[in-house]
Amino acid sequence: MRVLIVIAAVVVLGVGATAYALRSPDSVAVAVEQGPVELSAGRLVFVDDASGKVASVPLASPGGPRRLSSLSCKRFYTAARQGLCLAEGTGPLPGSVAVFVDQGLSERRRVEVAGVPNRAKLSADGRMASWTTFVTGDSYAQAGTFSTRTAILDQQTGVYSSNIEGTRVGGMKTAGDMNFWGVTFAQDDRTYYATLGAAGKTYLVQGDASAESAKLLRENAECPSLSPDGTRVAFKKRVPGDGARPWREHVLDLTTMVETPLAETRGIDDQVVWLDNDTIAYGLPGEGIWAVQANGEGAPRQLVPHASSPSAVF
Repeated sequence: MRVLIVIAAVVVLGVGATAYALRSPDSVAVAVEQGPVELSAGRLVFVDDASGKVASVPLASPGGPRRLSSLSCKRFYTAARQGLCLAEGTGPLPGSVAVFVDQGLSERRRVEVAGVPNRAKLSADGRMASWTTFVTGDSYAQAGTFSTRTAILDQQTGVYSSNIEGTRVGGMKTAGDMNFWGVTFAQDDRTYYATLGAAGKTYLVQGDASAESAKLLRENAECPSLSPDGTRVAFKKRVPGDGARPWREHVLDLTTMVETPLAETRGIDDQVVWLDNDTIAYGLPGEGIWAVQANGEGAPRQLVPHASSPSAVF
């Protein structure tokens, strides 16, 4: 369904933190420094595991003390000095809220959403937004045991597709078990890449948000993330291994359609982000935020302990 979204009143959410040691879920002390959390260049923004609040550290020294805000999110993403926070709803039934914030984390608008928070993304210029929620099930591990709802909002026009399952996919008949998730936008604010799940399989699709159509690119690809230069897509691919997290991250060259497995061999159940054209970052439950080279070389390195949902401010 496509409707218009009305901008909500402004509410201030970003605040400075005082200096103290925060206890993570595993009782490890995490250093917190004074200072506001703002979407300023050179910062890595993420969700702090202990508090569930949006926090930030310098990209140049991500392992140092973090700053905490008062904004609670399950997923957070920033682009063009604005942010998208996907948080749990406050009603009696399971639900979510997509909160749009400015550079200082002041709320600009919100959209009430059905389901449990899962993925959130903005286009590079901040115009296009997308989020995914689980409406049944809570894991991608077993195909066919979950159902998602993925939305796309054009902040410039206000056009809102609350569920893109009606997207026409070339070569496929619309079916009741079709699910879309993990949208990532190209520079033109029209083209996007996403996962399509159908009949127990997953596919990487290239979509057109204006035409509400998509085409299949390849099978066995989930949670894509487009590189800043628009030439490659990082995605998780099912491989033999841990049944709970059966994925390995790969990078697909969109010109040659050649895929490269990355050096991180632990199962990544995340929609990774690109820190630059050569490096991706991702969260590992209980292990914090890590980074690895996008060419398959090198070794994974930890950026921020006790944290998840990273994105960089450029």
